Amino acid sequence: MGSSSTNGTGSPLFTLTGLPGLEDSQHWMFLLLGVLYTVSIVGNTLILFIVKEEQSLHQPMYYFLSLLSVNDLGVSLSTLPSVLATFCFHTKKIAFDTCMAQMFFIHFFSFMESGILLAMSFDRYVAICNPLRYCTILTDARVAQMSLFIGFRSFFVVFPLPFLLKRLAFCKANVLSHAYCLHPDLIRLPCGDITINNIFGLCIVICTFALDSALILFSYILILRSVLAIASQEERLKTLNTCVSHICAVLIFYVPMVGVSMVHRYGRYAPPYVYTLMSLVYLFVPPMLNPVIYSIKTKEIHRRLIRTKL
Repeated sequence: MGSSSTNGTGSPLFTLTGLPGLEDSQHWMFLLLGVLYTVSIVGNTLILFIVKEEQSLHQPMYYFLSLLSVNDLGVSLSTLPSVLATFCFHTKKIAFDTCMAQMFFIHFFSFMESGILLAMSFDRYVAICNPLRYCTILTDARVAQMSLFIGFRSFFVVFPLPFLLKRLAFCKANVLSHAYCLHPDLIRLPCGDITINNIFGLCIVICTFALDSALILFSYILILRSVLAIASQEERLKTLNTCVSHICAVLIFYVPMVGVSMVHRYGRYAPPYVYTLMSLVYLFVPPMLNPVIYSIKTKEIHRRLIRTKL
């Protein structure tokens, strides 16, 4: 490896990428990302403050919402250092260990979000399909157990990734497609056999994102069946309205993820900046929109937010 691809200890260095082909627009991109970061951090912090202070919000639904806000803060803070370095200070080199750490946290919080959205769909299923047993099924202890399970699952599926990459030799230019480290991006760079990495990556995607999305879809099929059994159309709409925020959160998480996968698989002739923009949407839009959606669509949070402003 050339000196541009290694540091003094022989570990590979990676080169982060801003917006390939749009270098003159990078300062505008930094301003846009700055707004997204600000809305995400302030919005999610505000959600946590409201849930903590409002006694009436100490319920399973809002506990999961708080967990989602903590997770969204984690996603934003995981990408912030390298994005700031790339777009603001034009520092594009990142050490191997730093890159592995960032990759771990970005994917850890992504798997966490998928698990939290599944838990929230279970909450909606119990609240609508079995309301009389809601308090006995979703006790504080069970909510805590579910949250710990989501955290442990995310940790154990992501933990092997840095070690599987560390065993490989990096002998290429080591230029990444983004301003942060992602496993699908890093796996293109080694010179050795990456079969194990690809198989493991596919397995964890199936066991997390694919399984979670299938169970979320199944829970809403059951919810819809229960709602259609309600005689009054007004009650049907009122019941479905309690799910709108969660449905929006699911869509803004999974749709960009599918978009990124499609671009990487079928967009080989697309301009390089398309890959970067799609990944930015995937990582930056959900943490920014989640607090906005829940602040608007959840009446209890909306009312408390108005009182806070006053």
